[in-house]
Amino acid sequence: MGLFKNKSSKSVNSDIAAKSNRTSNSSLKSPGLNKAANGSSFTSLPSLPDTTLPAPPDPALDPAAYLRSINSVRDRTKLVYQRAKRNQLAHFDVDSSKFRDTADYVVSIIKRDYAPDYTQIPAHGRWQHFEAGGRPRIDQLVLTWPSTVDKQERTRRLLDLFLVSVLLDAGAGQRWSYKSKESGKVYRRSEGLAVASIEMFKQGFFSSDASNPSQVDAVGLKRLDPEQLARGLQISESNPMAGFEGRAGLLSRLGDALRNPKYFGNAGRPGHMLDYLISHPSTVASAVPIVTVPTLWSVLVDGLGKVWPSTRTAMDGVSLGDAWPCSSMPPSPPSMPWENIVPFHKLTQWLCYSLMTPMTKGMNVQFAGTELLTGLPEYRNGGLLVDTGLLTLKDDDMKRGIKAYKDNATVRGQPNMEVVPLFATDDDVIVEWRAVTVGFLDDLLVEVNGILGLSGGDKLSLAQMLEAGSWKGGRELAEVSRPNTKEPPIMIVSDGTVF
Repeated sequence: MGLFKNKSSKSVNSDIAAKSNRTSNSSLKSPGLNKAANGSSFTSLPSLPDTTLPAPPDPALDPAAYLRSINSVRDRTKLVYQRAKRNQLAHFDVDSSKFRDTADYVVSIIKRDYAPDYTQIPAHGRWQHFEAGGRPRIDQLVLTWPSTVDKQERTRRLLDLFLVSVLLDAGAGQRWSYKSKESGKVYRRSEGLAVASIEMFKQGFFSSDASNPSQVDAVGLKRLDPEQLARGLQISESNPMAGFEGRAGLLSRLGDALRNPKYFGNAGRPGHMLDYLISHPSTVASAVPIVTVPTLWSVLVDGLGKVWPSTRTAMDGVSLGDAWPCSSMPPSPPSMPWENIVPFHKLTQWLCYSLMTPMTKGMNVQFAGTELLTGLPEYRNGGLLVDTGLLTLKDDDMKRGIKAYKDNATVRGQPNMEVVPLFATDDDVIVEWRAVTVGFLDDLLVEVNGILGLSGGDKLSLAQMLEAGSWKGGRELAEVSRPNTKEPPIMIVSDGTVF
């Protein structure tokens, strides 16, 4: 049923699992599916007509285009994962006996929150973060708009909000929090960034049109200076946010990228990608519009290419975004230069997962090719693998990472308790860790469905397992393993543009 057949009878630390079930208050049960903006309940179609997906670019002809494609993520990370299955990684030891333990832990989280009706699990995405504290903020937002705003414009506005919110959703650090102006409640991390972004959206932070604050446009983003953004996020010396400068730069560059009428209309709004997608030649005009994931992907990769830092890995003068050299990939030479690069495109995938939901709920747009998306290679899913003992950092790397943590702890405001190894985003340790995370998540999905006894159309999708199990489980294990900081078992120096 799973990757490894050698299964230990020793389970993941049951005390941690039990404590996780009792004490976590930041990863509460995700809300069920809400009603769509037009008032009707949202349900996916039971099946889609056969839809032809475009072939990925040929790496021999255009390696940069291939490495920027969604197809390349699973293809290239698989090479590192194959080494993991043989316990031949450069930086981690793999204990295959812990694979079933890890799956059992993920299943325990899913059962706790969703048994017996697993069909209620939503796909992983930003929507759930907006509902932190059980408040249906998206539904409430839509109700504030005049009845003259049709469902297509409502969906555009939600796409505006979701895109900005996802780009702001990098690790905020342990010290930052946000106090909701509407409820007075305090939120942290992803939920805090979601609540902050929707309240800023309603106040018109991202809009150039005073008569319509609830939009995002190129002019509005270019007018937004870092001081205004910091005020909106309630950042201060006593409430610092990790990677704030990177986030501010990202939004400014987004303003430049949106000046692209092909994808974002003359107004330069993210929401106008809806018009592009619905009218695209690859979109199937069935009972409902069926958009291919590669078409959505091309909008995000090509249309938003300018937002990523120019210092990222490049090939033939083309920035590859979230793609990095890795020593566990085929070396160059003798391989071609592109073959030692492993792509992740984590934020772009997070955008895909998040943007599909408002389009489906608002306009009943369906998507073909969702199986091309992978598990998100970030520190919650990856942290799960380390905290359950499936992956263990090798001694030399552990010593190097601990030294980096202690050096960083001398900087004012940086963490200085619950010491864990610290590495930069482009460090080979982090790249290898992220690559094997993608592979393990695929095999965990098979194992989890098997343990739950789900088959056929009842099986959990990868997006559902991410939402209800692995991401949530990784966060909860971090909370009980490192209760003061709630940080992952390996920390990453982030500039706010990757995680």
